[in-house]
Amino acid sequence: MWTTEEYGTSHEGWAGAVLADGSEPKKARIDPGSGPSFHETREWWAYSGTLGRPRATRARGACSCGWRGETEYPIDWDQVDAYTEDFPSPEPLLDWERHINDVAARTVPLPTELADLIEQIDGQLTRLVQDAPLAALKAVIVLEGLTKRVARDSARRAEGDGLSGETLGQALGLSPDAAESRLLGYHLRS
Repeated sequence: MWTTEEYGTSHEGWAGAVLADGSEPKKARIDPGSGPSFHETREWWAYSGTLGRPRATRARGACSCGWRGETEYPIDWDQVDAYTEDFPSPEPLLDWERHINDVAARTVPLPTELADLIEQIDGQLTRLVQDAPLAALKAVIVLEGLTKRVARDSARRAEGDGLSGETLGQALGLSPDAAESRLLGYHLRS
């Protein structure tokens, strides 16, 4: 699975299987070998035609939000390493990354000055990890307090504005449920 820290499970991506007839197969259930739970996937590698599953002929970028890449890439099963989950070429990943860029473009923009400041803080903290890790940890503690307060106050203000889950999701690049859950979590911070 491909993920971003910012969008989490709202936009998990993978190289999705496409069958010869152009359809997407039902989720394959993978038995991990112990316990009652099964892993389910639509990733290309699970559809090699073994274990009673259909054989995928192509793959495309896919996302948990429902997005599917337009371009499909052929699978040459004779050239595939049977022990890899990585698609043999980067194209599905690159298509998903373009999708993520589109998601980001639709979110509420950060003011340029704040985005620049966050980038500077990231650079300084990354250097501090090497030079003075305890100082970096102290900075993290200070930032956690700051973000906790700002998240709580912002969530309460947004909640007071009566924004729908759809509006929140669009603004944050999350599913409506994930956006509302995050807002509630921030709102409850003390």
